[in-house]
Amino acid sequence: MEAKKHKNTHKGAALLFLVFSLLFFVLFARFVQLQVTGVADGQVLAAKAEEKYKQKRTIEARRGTIFDRNGEALAEDTPSYTVVAVLDPKMTTDPSHPKHVVDPEMTAKKLAPLLDMDVSEVERVLKKKAKQVEFGTHGRNISYELKKKIEALKLPGIGFIRDTKRFYPNGMFASHIIGYAQKTEKSGNETIGIMGLEKSLNDYLREKDGYVAFRGDSEGFRLPDTKETIVPPDNGDNVYLTIDQKIQTFLEDSMNQVEKQYKPKKIIAIVANPKTGEILAMGTRPSFDPNKRNIENYLNDAISYPYEPGSTMKIFTLAAAINEGVYNGNELYRSGSYKVGPNEIRDHNRVGWGTISFNEGVQRSSNVAFAILVKEKLGEDRFLQYLHRFHFHEKTGIDLPGEAVGNIVYKYPIEKLTTAFGQGTSVTPIQQIQAATAIANGGKMMKPYVIDRIVDPDTKKVVVEHHPEVVGQPITKETAQKVLDILETVVTSENGTGRPYQIEGYRVAGKTGTAQIPSPKGGYLTGYDNYIFSFLGMAPKENPQLLMYVAVQQPKLSYTETGAAPVSMIFNTVMKNSLQYLNIRPSSKSIETKEEKKGISLESYVGVPVEEAVQELKEKGLTPIVIGNGGQIEAQLPSAGEDVIAGERVILKTNGKAVMPDIRGWSLRDIMKVVELLHLQPSMKGYGYAVTQNIRPGTEVKKDDYLIVELAKPEKWKERMKEEKKTKTKKDSGKPVD
Repeated sequence: MEAKKHKNTHKGAALLFLVFSLLFFVLFARFVQLQVTGVADGQVLAAKAEEKYKQKRTIEARRGTIFDRNGEALAEDTPSYTVVAVLDPKMTTDPSHPKHVVDPEMTAKKLAPLLDMDVSEVERVLKKKAKQVEFGTHGRNISYELKKKIEALKLPGIGFIRDTKRFYPNGMFASHIIGYAQKTEKSGNETIGIMGLEKSLNDYLREKDGYVAFRGDSEGFRLPDTKETIVPPDNGDNVYLTIDQKIQTFLEDSMNQVEKQYKPKKIIAIVANPKTGEILAMGTRPSFDPNKRNIENYLNDAISYPYEPGSTMKIFTLAAAINEGVYNGNELYRSGSYKVGPNEIRDHNRVGWGTISFNEGVQRSSNVAFAILVKEKLGEDRFLQYLHRFHFHEKTGIDLPGEAVGNIVYKYPIEKLTTAFGQGTSVTPIQQIQAATAIANGGKMMKPYVIDRIVDPDTKKVVVEHHPEVVGQPITKETAQKVLDILETVVTSENGTGRPYQIEGYRVAGKTGTAQIPSPKGGYLTGYDNYIFSFLGMAPKENPQLLMYVAVQQPKLSYTETGAAPVSMIFNTVMKNSLQYLNIRPSSKSIETKEEKKGISLESYVGVPVEEAVQELKEKGLTPIVIGNGGQIEAQLPSAGEDVIAGERVILKTNGKAVMPDIRGWSLRDIMKVVELLHLQPSMKGYGYAVTQNIRPGTEVKKDDYLIVELAKPEKWKERMKEEKKTKTKKDSGKPVD
């Protein structure tokens, strides 16, 4: 029995020895393999060891800053913070100093108002089953000031992750030029330009983080006697624009005012230095705040919106005719209409002004005058050459993304003549600015640009630099001066359409434009304010330092206002403020001063007795029209502060019953004063002066009554008045009337 037990013991020992021997050989083989190959489970052990002990710290780089011409930051990186909430109770080691959110309900009530979130929404986030949570867009990119407010609440478990964000200190400011940049999911933690210069210059502005690498222990501390590797950060290049923050601010403020008051579909404005081509300000509406990215229109309409410019195009037709020696400003022509084959070109008032000089035709913006200049004086082929000389057939090449080009429509005879006054052919605002530099700069046409230079912030090396560039000389210096002289009369002459653009102390030269808008149904839109109203002007006229284009599309005008009201609100304000800011002294020979001004500034007569108001207006050379039988003035048009000309009708509404005046012989403008004061519903037929009215003079009228008026050309109106006078004479004499 004992022998058998002893035998079994030997067998067990042998088996155990065999197992341990096998295990030893397996481990030994594995050890040899690791020593020879240095690889385990497909991973290099030396690399893993290096990874474990090697520490790496990121050195953040800055995206390049965009500055204005004077070094004011327009786009820059600033510190930002992301709010986080720690929900894991294990993070708290001392219950008296909790490191996680202990009371979600209380935390939500205090935190929600600061993050602009609902309390229930914050509470839902805080009750998630997670170790750490964020609060979406409401908790990202918060400012340092908001961070301090949240910290002051001393909420357990609420912390912050430091980051940077792209910040635009001026908000809505040259937004379509600058564009915006942001961090997206695709870009990871990198800021990428999405629009405008932020996008087109992204390779220059883009930063690259650096790092410091060293061998450290498990706690992250550097091991002694080890070397560190430093890769310095590569900051993005800084961009300096030609934009002037002051002038851009003047422009933004005035556009905001017009947008609020007139609610137009679009506003486009550009201010340039005609001597260099530098863009000093550029803005559009609708616009956006790049910090909020509330974008309606992604296109920069100043360079991307080709449209029929209207009469501002006449500047270049005039320049071509003068340059070719075929313009005689004192020569007479018949205004009103001009036959072109089966078609007829008409002046904007449909009837013209009789036989007038070409200079007066320019002042009155006569379409017929410019059709004759091209057809009979300049020649259609030669005019086309000048369109090319002024580069209306190609892009300007401005250093902004998204530039479009207009379309010269020049196939049929009628198209060749309508192009002369800005219909049919389309151009962009920046094309007009480039072409107009030739007028303001002695015949030399300057390429527009907005990027002055790009600089490496570390080495101060100029990476890119732009200089003024002459892109053509379509006209001579003498021609440019003659055009300026004539364009000044557009602003100063009693007949000039540019009178609203006079600036006290400065001589302004320019041209108005009223562009028709194509209808989706064919033809053009109709209606009092369905136009693009514009002005292209320069000052001081004797040596233009600023060139400005303003266009306002489909503003909501009152019946007594013209399209010049919103356009001049922008042009006059920006031009005058900019000239003064640049220390450009007033003209030594200003065309008008307050004492010399031919217009009369109207006072307020509201509350004044009727007889006193009538007497005072007559003494000023004006024509008062009293509506109603009350004793005091209740309302007036034109309003107080508006400039009126001698003999103009001033409508005075009394506090008594409103009665209809005799408006026969009145112009549409005067009729609309009555319509607005009495709140009537107008229906006008024809053009010219009133010959009939459906509401008899002296009849009491009420709000929303319909006023139907027939208008006729001056000749027909005079004939009608003669007939009525003749009929009245027959009646008075007792003779039979036909």
